[in-house]
Amino acid sequence: MFEAKLVQGNLLKKLIDAIKDLVDSGNWDASGSGLMLQAMDKSHVSLVSVQLNSDGFETFRCDRNLTMGININSMSKIMRCAGNDDFVTLKKADESDTITFVFESQNGDKVSDYEVKLMDIDAETLGIPDHEYNCVIKMPSGELQRICRDMSQLGDSVVITCTKEGAVRFSASGDIGSGNVKLAQTSSADKEEDNVTVELNQACSLTFALQYLNHFAKATPLSPQVTLSLSEDMPLVCEYKIGDLGHIRYYLAPKIEDDEQTN
Repeated sequence: MFEAKLVQGNLLKKLIDAIKDLVDSGNWDASGSGLMLQAMDKSHVSLVSVQLNSDGFETFRCDRNLTMGININSMSKIMRCAGNDDFVTLKKADESDTITFVFESQNGDKVSDYEVKLMDIDAETLGIPDHEYNCVIKMPSGELQRICRDMSQLGDSVVITCTKEGAVRFSASGDIGSGNVKLAQTSSADKEEDNVTVELNQACSLTFALQYLNHFAKATPLSPQVTLSLSEDMPLVCEYKIGDLGHIRYYLAPKIEDDEQTN
């Protein structure tokens, strides 16, 4: 038997909204420690990794490890049926080929349940090694969302540069011109999540596809702050904490310089 109850049910709704445009379907792995999802995007360019810790749920029961293959679009449609303040419970009996979503209003006067058929998804879980990154940027998630949206007006790619001075610069160029946004480190904001911090081991400059960064930024409602970890020849890691529940991480390989530079 698997059963997990989340008091802040809207967190699950926001989480699914943050991945549904990237991922068609994925395996949710349940164990005593919580729920985990790892899935490549449709083009196999980026990787999404979600970890929801069991102690972040109101109640969490998982009698044995199990894998639940779910169509993310179907899950999104079901989650739209939940009110923003509803408690959300996920249930699966041992022999069942469905997962049940139970939505309960806070005063208990309305309870609705929906069953979704599970899928057999042939996907291998990748071991993602811990890595010490050349540059780790912590910044307000809304700021990153704005920068990516604005840079998309100019081009398809953004260059993220971490300078020796400890600042970070976002640059884009295209047919209509070019633009730069430079963020200096701050520590004076009233709220810690409004600050910008840059941990720099080595200056680096990497180019990434804005299409994917704009998809990642859909996780902005989950967290007031985002962490970007960069190293030469390593995928970018874009992490949003989900309160005490866990985190979502997106991985994106940097774009290689155009072939014309090698000709």
